[in-house]
Amino acid sequence: MSKRPIKAALLQVHSILGLTIALVLALVGVTGAMMSFEDEIVAALNADLLHVEVRSAPMLSPDGLVARLQASGEAGRVSAVTMSSDPAGSARLRFGRDEAGTRPSSLYVDPYDGRVLGAPAGEEFFATVRKLHRWLLIPGDGRGWGRQITGVVAIGLVVMLFSGLVLRWPRHARAIRAWLRPNWSMRGRGFQWSLHSVAGTWVLPIYFLMGLTSLWWSFDWSREAAIWLFSSRTVVAAPMAKQPRAPKAASADSAPLTFDRAWQAFLQEQGSRYATANLTMPNGGSTVIRIRSVPHDAAREGQRDEFRIDAATGRVVSAEIYADKAFGDKVLASMLDIHRGAFLGWPGKLLFMLAAAMMPLFMVTGFLLYLSRRRLRPAKRRVPAGTLVAGE
Repeated sequence: MSKRPIKAALLQVHSILGLTIALVLALVGVTGAMMSFEDEIVAALNADLLHVEVRSAPMLSPDGLVARLQASGEAGRVSAVTMSSDPAGSARLRFGRDEAGTRPSSLYVDPYDGRVLGAPAGEEFFATVRKLHRWLLIPGDGRGWGRQITGVVAIGLVVMLFSGLVLRWPRHARAIRAWLRPNWSMRGRGFQWSLHSVAGTWVLPIYFLMGLTSLWWSFDWSREAAIWLFSSRTVVAAPMAKQPRAPKAASADSAPLTFDRAWQAFLQEQGSRYATANLTMPNGGSTVIRIRSVPHDAAREGQRDEFRIDAATGRVVSAEIYADKAFGDKVLASMLDIHRGAFLGWPGKLLFMLAAAMMPLFMVTGFLLYLSRRRLRPAKRRVPAGTLVAGE
C-alpha cells in the first residue's frame, strides 16, 4: 500500500483536530505557563507574612490558632491548617465555602499568639488562573463540563503529536539535521511550516507527558488505569470522599471535629522530621483528617508523606511514607510534578513553562498553513514547487 494515502489521511486528522482544539490548547498552555512558578512568586510577594519573630513561648496548636481567630470574629469555618516546624515560620489557615459557595481568602497567622498577619497576595489571581487552566471557568469546577472538555482536548493533543511525528519522520539519516533545525532562509508558507514542524519536534516529548498526565484529573477511568498500572498494592487507598464515616450513634449535638487529637498523633509518628504539615478536615460524615507533610530533605512538594488519622480517637488509619514507596507508587504520588516538569527540578519547570508558553505559536502557524493550503487547492493548476512542503 502506498504511503501517500496514509499520510494524506493523517494530515487531515492533524488539521481538523488542530482547527478544533487549537484555541483551548493555547489557553491551557498559557495558563499552565503562568502557574509554573506559582509557589515561588507567591512566596516572594508575601515574604513579610511567611516569617515571624522567634519567641520563647510555645507555639499554639492548630485548635488554639482556630480558637484565637474565631474569637476575633474574622473567621468562617476553617477547613485546613498548615503548620511549620520552623520556629520563625508562620501558620496558614484556609476556609471552607460559605453559603454563597465562595471560598474566603486564606490567612497567615502568628503561631505564637494567633495574631492575623494578613491574606496572601496573588492567591485569588492564581486561583482564577487554575480554574481557567483546569475547567475553562465553566460553572461546576471539577464537577462541571470543563473537566471533560480539557480531557478530550488532551487526548486530541496526543493524537496530533502522533500524526505530526509520522508526517515528519525523516526518510534517511541525513535529513535529521534539517528535521531539528528551522530553515531561516525560507519565506512565507515554507518558513511557517518549518517553524511549526521543527518547534513541534523539539517540544513533542514535553507535550506528550503533559497530555497524558493531564488525563489523571479529567477522567476517572484514566486515573484507575494509571493506578492499576503503577500501584504496587492490590487494594488502592480510597479517596477522601470514601473515608470511614462517623459512627451512626453520633448525634447532631455531638462536639464538632477538631484538629488537635490528630495533630498529637501525627507528632508522635513524625516528631520533628517534617518541614510543613497540612491538616485537612474531612468532607461529609467522615472523622478522618488527612495530614500531608513535607520532610526537611524533600527536593520537591510531591515528595510528601500522607497520614490519615481519626480525629475522634487519634488512631492512625493509614501512613504513607514517600521514601518507603515502590517506584510505581512514587510515580502516582508525583503526577503533578511530572505534569509540570518539577520532577527535573527548577530547570525542568522552566523548560516545561517555555514549552507551554509556545502553544499559541502552533495555533497561529497551524491556522496560517491551513488557510494557505485552502487557497492553493481550488486553483487546480500546477503549484509552484516553492509552495509545497513535506507531507502535503
